[in-house]
Amino acid sequence: MQLHTSYFPVIDPQQHRLTIHGMVDRPLSFSMDDLMRLPSVSRIHFVESQANGNPQGHDNGNENTGLPVQYVWGMMSCSEWTGVPLSVLLAEAGVQPGASWVVSEGAEAGKWSHTIPLGKAMDDCIVAYGQNGEPLRPEQGYPLRLLVPGWEGLNNVKYLKHIKVVDHHLDPTGVNHAAILRADLDNKYRWYHFQWGPKSVITRPSGAQKIASPGYVQITGLAWSGGGAVRKVDVSTDGGRTWKEAKLQSPVLPKAHTRFNFDWAWNGEEAVILSRCTDDQGEVQPSIAELYKNWGIPDAKKVVRGQHYNAMQPWKVARDGSVSNAMFS
Repeated sequence: MQLHTSYFPVIDPQQHRLTIHGMVDRPLSFSMDDLMRLPSVSRIHFVESQANGNPQGHDNGNENTGLPVQYVWGMMSCSEWTGVPLSVLLAEAGVQPGASWVVSEGAEAGKWSHTIPLGKAMDDCIVAYGQNGEPLRPEQGYPLRLLVPGWEGLNNVKYLKHIKVVDHHLDPTGVNHAAILRADLDNKYRWYHFQWGPKSVITRPSGAQKIASPGYVQITGLAWSGGGAVRKVDVSTDGGRTWKEAKLQSPVLPKAHTRFNFDWAWNGEEAVILSRCTDDQGEVQPSIAELYKNWGIPDAKKVVRGQHYNAMQPWKVARDGSVSNAMFS
């Protein structure tokens, strides 16, 4: 998930090169063949837009939002990514003392750029040329993209062409789409949100779906966290008053989607169902009231701009079995 400044540029992989420069001992330029000869890894990770789950998508008058779960929570994916660890390329170039940030830039007309700390670049980032056993597709950044596991999607620069090592943060695009006005920070903006907190969403039953009749219902959904692996998922069928632990489907991998299931005997009465993820760092997914309190927003029912949003998603089950979005009801 990443903003496109120019849709799907046509790039000849035989001509495409990745240049590493800036505060390095040896500026380098790699062809695709060069990269594919280097040590590679294949890892499963999610990629998620910074606006995924944004409360403005729940009820803003747009007929395409607020009902099926994919319209509110669908700006994400989970794939097996194959490529060269960025740390290998940076080690080959030789990072100089004092360097602290890495700027990546795409080859499309808009030259989308983003900056990440050097520590993250040396940790688990991948210069990816493969997705699910195939070359990247054009909409996924063919022939090369940066994969920044667990962090907001806009860090995952597509059509990757340049990596510059610097000693201070740069925002080459002049735009930061993750800025949030924070009352708890004396009405200042918090400009940067990097790592995703624990998240989960029930996908069945969910908005616009219908339970056929009272009795057995399998509740199922996805959980994930930018901080590591999912440790557990709890499910409530009474609006969050009580919780029971769901079953996790294997494999449970760090910074990847994990499927969960929960057996429910629905009695035919109105109910509100929701899920809560806890990751292996001990961080717990907040309710919308808890999240807004953390942000210094006094009214949890007020729809506000909510980038980097990880509150629980409630669904209301009516007596006729129909399911609707209960986020602000």
